[in-house]
Amino acid sequence: MAELEKSLTVTWTFLAKSQLQHILEFWIERNATTTYSERLLDKVSEKTKQLSKYPASALKTSISEIRKSALGNYSIYYKKAQSSIIIVAFWDNRQKPSTLVELLKKRS
Repeated sequence: MAELEKSLTVTWTFLAKSQLQHILEFWIERNATTTYSERLLDKVSEKTKQLSKYPASALKTSISEIRKSALGNYSIYYKKAQSSIIIVAFWDNRQKPSTLVELLKKRS
């Protein structure tokens, strides 16, 4: 029987939480319903569970120790600590990439 992978703890930085919250609120206001935001939050939860089990599964970025996991129009940027995954940004891929690079460089 194969040994089960141990899941790492997932921690969100203040910036990443704020970015996700802003996106969820935008869609609630725009659609006048919580349906899309709830589905997006479910997808984010599934993706973070996957990353906690397989932290090396996402693409490396040009910024040291930061990885990127795509989620449709959004990306989760994170780094692996000893016993956790630290989500440093939740990014809408339709935004200007240079802004994200600046944010990540400040946080790494």
